[in-house]
Amino acid sequence: MSAISSPKEQQNETASSNRSSTTTTARPESGTTDKATAELSIVVDELLNQLSAKFAGISEELISKMDDMSKRLDNLESSIQAGKAAPEK
Repeated sequence: MSAISSPKEQQNETASSNRSSTTTTARPESGTTDKATAELSIVVDELLNQLSAKFAGISEELISKMDDMSKRLDNLESSIQAGKAAPEK
């Protein structure tokens, strides 16, 4: 082969080297994949537990505020009805 290659020869050499590099790509071992999957599962479980705890806290707070609002509305209704029942002057 001459020292200077034609563009066609360079393209063929590049394509050939690309093919050989893709066939020699190392695949992760099964143990590595299993470990990564296990770690991901742990992280996802922790995230779900955190979200569940936050949701429970928000639900409790919301229910508490709704109960408080209900009591205040009952008191308001009672005071309005008491005002109507009072004799007018």
